[in-house]
Amino acid sequence: MKGMDYNMVGWFEIPVTNMERAKKFYETVFDITISVHDLDGFIMGWFPNAPNKPGATGSLVQHEMYNASPTHGPLIYFSSEDVDIELARVEGVGGTILKGKTEIGDGHGFMALVEDTENNRIAFHSRS
Repeated sequence: MKGMDYNMVGWFEIPVTNMERAKKFYETVFDITISVHDLDGFIMGWFPNAPNKPGATGSLVQHEMYNASPTHGPLIYFSSEDVDIELARVEGVGGTILKGKTEIGDGHGFMALVEDTENNRIAFHSRS
């Protein structure tokens, strides 16, 4: 198999029905600032970008073509120093913890599964 010189995920989009509510959820849980842009009817809330650093960035998207689901579609894992940090903020801003901090095994770290305020299922991953 040919080696890769880049990460396979370059961008992600999370569907939302209420941009302000979703923005507040993600800004609070991750302690970040999301910038909102209207691109011809696509309301996008861009996550911060760290150029030349590992990992991908993405956006919240509010548009009739985008539908949130707690059980269908891709599952995005957000990197964390310790998933307990983000888990501690989820319920206070309207999210639901679906699976608390769980060891993955074989030295792969820990994960947790939550539902955001828009009914999307997302996950957190940390090494400790």
